[in-house]
Amino acid sequence: MTYVDGFVAAVPKANKEKYITHAKAAAVLFKQWGATRVTENWGDDVPKGELNDFYTAVHAKDDEVVVFSWIEYPDKATRDAVQQKMMSDPEMGAMEMPFDGRRMIYAGFTNLLDA
Repeated sequence: MTYVDGFVAAVPKANKEKYITHAKAAAVLFKQWGATRVTENWGDDVPKGELNDFYTAVHAKDDEVVVFSWIEYPDKATRDAVQQKMMSDPEMGAMEMPFDGRRMIYAGFTNLLDA
């Protein structure tokens, strides 16, 4: 069954083009290693909440946009193998992240419904 890694990050608005370049380069590697789909989404209609919201989750600043992304894999075993490759690949390690990765949140998810 499909397995998904989900990500939410705060990216400076001024770094949008840098982020796109970074995301495209990373997507090539993820797909080369076994991911079936890489999706990047630039926040367009992200409401502020009363108790919690995406901005709060990633400690977004006024000059940052929330990015919501996911990577699909055929199964969890492939995802685990891709993560190992990501951590050891020098090309991935050399990529400059155009955002503060310490504030990114991410997790792995088992698919419940794909309608």
